[in-house]
Amino acid sequence: MAVSEKSPTQHTPMMKQYWRIKADHPNELLFYRMGDFYELFHDDAKKAARILDITLTSRGKSNGQPIPMAGIPYHAADNYISRLVRKGESVAICEQVGDPATSKGPVDRQVARVVTPGTISDEAFLDAKKDNLLASLFIVANSSPSTSGEQQACGTASLDITSGRFEISDHDSIEAALDEIDRLSPAELLVQDEIKLPPSLQNRSGIRTRPLWEFDLENAHIKLCQQFDTRDLNGFGIEGHDLGLIAAGCLMQYVKETQRTTLHHINSIQAINQNHFVTLDLATRKNLELTTTLTGETEHTLAWVMDKTSTAMGGRLIRRWLNQPLANREAITQRQDAVSDLLESYQFEALQPELKNIGDIERILARVALKSARPKDLARLRDALSTLPALQTLLAPQNTPLLETLKTQISEFPEIHQLLDSAIIENPPMLIRDGGVIAEGYDSELDELRQLKDNAGQFLLDLENREREATGLSTLKVGYNRVHGYYIEISRMQSDKAPDAYTRRQTLKNVERFITPELKEFEDKALSAQSRALVREKSLYEQLLDRLINELSPLQLCAQAIGELDVLSNFAERADTLCYCKPAFTSESGIDIQKGRHPVVEKVIDDTFVANELALSDQRRMLIITGPNMGGKSTFMRQTALIVLLAHVGSFVPAEKVTLGPVDRIFTRIGSSDDLAGGRSTFMVEMTETANILNNASDKSLVLMDEIGRGTSTFDGLSLAWACATYLSKTLSSYTLFATHYFELTQLPETLKNVDNVHLTATEHGDKILFQHQVQPGPANQSYGLQVAQLAGVPKSVIKDAKQILTELERSSSSTPTKSIPAPEQVDLFSAPPPNSKAMESLADFNPDESTPRQALEYLYQLKSMLDS
Repeated sequence: MAVSEKSPTQHTPMMKQYWRIKADHPNELLFYRMGDFYELFHDDAKKAARILDITLTSRGKSNGQPIPMAGIPYHAADNYISRLVRKGESVAICEQVGDPATSKGPVDRQVARVVTPGTISDEAFLDAKKDNLLASLFIVANSSPSTSGEQQACGTASLDITSGRFEISDHDSIEAALDEIDRLSPAELLVQDEIKLPPSLQNRSGIRTRPLWEFDLENAHIKLCQQFDTRDLNGFGIEGHDLGLIAAGCLMQYVKETQRTTLHHINSIQAINQNHFVTLDLATRKNLELTTTLTGETEHTLAWVMDKTSTAMGGRLIRRWLNQPLANREAITQRQDAVSDLLESYQFEALQPELKNIGDIERILARVALKSARPKDLARLRDALSTLPALQTLLAPQNTPLLETLKTQISEFPEIHQLLDSAIIENPPMLIRDGGVIAEGYDSELDELRQLKDNAGQFLLDLENREREATGLSTLKVGYNRVHGYYIEISRMQSDKAPDAYTRRQTLKNVERFITPELKEFEDKALSAQSRALVREKSLYEQLLDRLINELSPLQLCAQAIGELDVLSNFAERADTLCYCKPAFTSESGIDIQKGRHPVVEKVIDDTFVANELALSDQRRMLIITGPNMGGKSTFMRQTALIVLLAHVGSFVPAEKVTLGPVDRIFTRIGSSDDLAGGRSTFMVEMTETANILNNASDKSLVLMDEIGRGTSTFDGLSLAWACATYLSKTLSSYTLFATHYFELTQLPETLKNVDNVHLTATEHGDKILFQHQVQPGPANQSYGLQVAQLAGVPKSVIKDAKQILTELERSSSSTPTKSIPAPEQVDLFSAPPPNSKAMESLADFNPDESTPRQALEYLYQLKSMLDS
């Protein structure tokens, strides 16, 4: 049984103090400062030892039981804390606040801060080009009679403590809220205690449950008004977003608890209207591989191609833009015009080298606000401010509306720059702890104290020469160490010649060390001056931070503007280097892409990428895409989505010419795998994603459907694919690319006038196949499955048998299958169905046009039951 604060009678005074503090932090690892170490005890020690691979030992006994203990040096704490936080742990840092010399019992201690995955701000813990967000999710209990709970209203809030960006959203369903959580990808997510979480969140790392009373609208208003120092929230434009405000109130409470300091840089809040953006759901972000591949890598993603930004702020911003494309045409046009201006003038070439000189001032300012900025942070801020006049000069000729706004926001801050330039030495140490940060000439009192300390060298040299002459000991030395102070050192063999005025201070193996009244008097003065100089320097450093805090808002705005300028310059460079074109937008329906290319694939293949055309309109809403595996169907579909997405981000796109009508959402149903954690089969995952599309797509949505129905039997799959294609074309009229191996679907254009066939070309040379990757009108005439299998390395004997079976199947496609071929578990795609099948009779009476997606799915299971019987 673990020792706890509930049985304190036999605890030592120190352990009583430990348990009292630990009781306030039951869910955090408590770093308990003891001299030059942080110690962990009991279960905390066991967990830390396991994660950090450090020694687990014990320290005496408490309440009669050995105390498990693990310790780390305080000067190396950042490294260990970083490793713990990356594993999802939170750490409470408990410091000594009392003076051990005057404390009668254990020295006073208190928790100075709590480091959690979503509230870290230290540079060592963070990925420079990735947002580190804390988010909160509020689910309205019993807001809908739906037993599934999918229509429950929700609110979300997110905070980037490293920049002060604070956003809220309201959502009409849990699914919409989960899509937002996926977009944010928070390091930590706060949720209500005692509420059932959706399955996708139940095994998510970084979940923190919070008491229900923290999710309260009135409390949220109070906390946020206190934070922003306002009477109300009317000036922030967040009226009508009560659910998001409730989530924000809980988030603010958590941040206050963990940071334990004034959060000056969190000075605004913004409501995100989801209608202002092209919606991307979880499956779409995953399948399009925007920032990570399907295997979790960052290489060979859209961001990998598009991100050549020069600053950390720009690197984070471009990822936000890629995950949140704009729907507002005016905002898109402003970005496009800025990119065009920088591209046509080639000013991006001059801007990017200057931008590279600017450090991560967005996060530096957050650390300034939190009073955790280090001397090197202030030096980087100083150096960044010195670059701003050059940026202003380069931007002066640019006159598009967005660049004009950025010019205004990128002020020069001459007073702040001069202050830092005069206060901080050129290359300061990492920490203020030992001084040596404030420049000479900045403060006369500090200069005087330093002079006393610096003159010590000459005094000691003179003393050493005098004592050598007075004693006749040529090897006599005067020295200093931090433990024993100043000393006169004489070899052991000559120590008996030391004068009577010498008092022994330390004995070593080969030498004796002494102190004299004169040296002692000097030591008192010198050490006093040194300690007073350090106190003065720390005070001046605090004053610098306070001065910067007073300028936080314009400095933050400047940092944001630099990040945006960086991304726009980056888009201009990408357009120039990769031969991208400026897409045009129209109010008429349609997607027209001439010689479009896949931005990632064209960068990784050795051969020239084969560009393709795409034309969708009111008269041509769906393309049925057929062709061989590896022929390029998925690449063609994905490149279409990526071109549309990049256009809505404000970037130029990989094509010769692009014209786009209104687009509200991008859906993808591409590939599939089991969801083992959620207990869902491949087919169930496929159907869930399909249902989401059919229930939420509109006539302005771009839908990519790849191989619908392949996770079940042939007839089931074909029936479902046919019904889905018909629903998308006839009922929803979505822009749809529908790739399939069911060649029966190529008959759809005969009955649906807005559907057309295209195929990816390939040619045969003997037993070999050459993929041409060209999109051509009409359906494919064969699938080349055996040739692809041969390319994949399937044994030749298997290929030979397959050819024989294929010949039999093709011969029997117009008659009863021969008995010589073993009956497969699934009916072959090209064989005729049994003529008197009850299932087929039922299917003939089924009208997919008059069925909802749910009814179609229920019918599918009925059909399968009939076939099984």
